[in-house]
Amino acid sequence: MKAAFITQTGPPENVHYDDFPDPVPGPGEVLVRVGAVAVNPIDTYLRAGTVPMDLPMPYVVGCDLAGTVEAVGPEVALFRPGDRVWGSNQGLLGRQGTFSELAAVDQRWLYPTPDSVDDRQAAALALVGITAHLGLFHHAGLVAGQMLFVHGGTGGVGACVVQMARAVGARVLTTAGSNSKCQTARSLGADVVINYQTDDVDKILREAAPEGVDVWFETLRTPDFRRIVEHLALRGRIVVMAGRDAAPVFPVGPFYVKDASMHGMAMFNAPPERQRACAEEINRWMAEGKLRATIGKMLPFSQTAAAHRLQEDNTLHGAGTLTGKIVLEPD
Repeated sequence: MKAAFITQTGPPENVHYDDFPDPVPGPGEVLVRVGAVAVNPIDTYLRAGTVPMDLPMPYVVGCDLAGTVEAVGPEVALFRPGDRVWGSNQGLLGRQGTFSELAAVDQRWLYPTPDSVDDRQAAALALVGITAHLGLFHHAGLVAGQMLFVHGGTGGVGACVVQMARAVGARVLTTAGSNSKCQTARSLGADVVINYQTDDVDKILREAAPEGVDVWFETLRTPDFRRIVEHLALRGRIVVMAGRDAAPVFPVGPFYVKDASMHGMAMFNAPPERQRACAEEINRWMAEGKLRATIGKMLPFSQTAAAHRLQEDNTLHGAGTLTGKIVLEPD
């Protein structure tokens, strides 16, 4: 088969697209004919070596995939050949990644793809969808009628947060960096969209949420906790899920007098059964048309290095040239 892989960590140019041994499914594993994959920031950190993790070398990059079951190994009970599936959590903790024509995946990390959902959408929503769901409901306990704020309502995680919050009846405030991105955020269901390039963010937040926001879902790599705590409601919750090297000032006094709480989360810390519960609700919302991915760029597997470069330009350098997800398909 063909695969996008590295033989040592480093820049995007280290990614090769070439022949790679076909995987053989072991006990409990499913062999998936990959139809689509998506790029996530964590993929670029692992490739670059900036997030230390044991990687099998050569290492196939990527966490997310969607495709069709080709074969099953011993002890597989959840799937059979011909089933359409999607999943995430690959390329982590010693597992091979997904940017390959075939992938052997433990059945615990796979979910059935609804008939009405194509592989592109399923792959694009995999890691970001599970991350958003865990943060909103397992960690922050968001419920109908509450007020939520998320930075970047058209980003990979941000767009999922907006749609999921709306799906359960919360009121959603978000930001975007251009008029077109603001319009996209509104189309996803945001009640109030703030153009952070031109608008007074704090003024609009005070007007839209005079009692404060119940959940602040932070996607920025370096949070401004003074601003966040100022806009929190009594017993408000903060979710942080980015910025591994960030060490911002934290206003302890204003935070504790609001009985506030903060929840750090990394999706891959959640056990399979918890992620499966997220996936079941994600599947329902995808099938009902309440959750969809914004796909900003489509590329073939052979352009994986370019995909990583585009992701880094936007994640690390604020290029602003990407709205939504980068999705790749076999050449």
